[in-house]
Amino acid sequence: MSSRVDDVEKANGKSEVPEFNVGDHVSVAVLIREAAPKGAKKQEDRQRIQNFIGDVIAIGGRGLGRSFTVRRVVQGEGVERVFPFHSPLVTAVKVERRGDVRRAKLYDLREKSGKAARIKERRVHKDGSKA
Repeated sequence: MSSRVDDVEKANGKSEVPEFNVGDHVSVAVLIREAAPKGAKKQEDRQRIQNFIGDVIAIGGRGLGRSFTVRRVVQGEGVERVFPFHSPLVTAVKVERRGDVRRAKLYDLREKSGKAARIKERRVHKDGSKA
């Protein structure tokens, strides 16, 4: 039974899964599909890529159901989005800054604001050792 599940996951999943951890500051490129305006001559949907930039506060699941949560603050209001790793709408994930955290889930950032909500940057030497 599990071999069938593995076959389905290989067929439907992405071959390249981005490598990042909780606490990293990432830019997620999301494909946005907009419906054509009512009076437009061409009734085609428009597509564009929009970046959602924020901190990864959680990674969960496994296989095709694996997802990550990104949080950012816009005009004083916290916004969180959950992105599946294998979604065709997520075109790219770029790590802007590595974070140095000691927790697997950073849900406590929801109550913090300003300087208290900062995540310390993880620095790595050229030889690969941690600073």
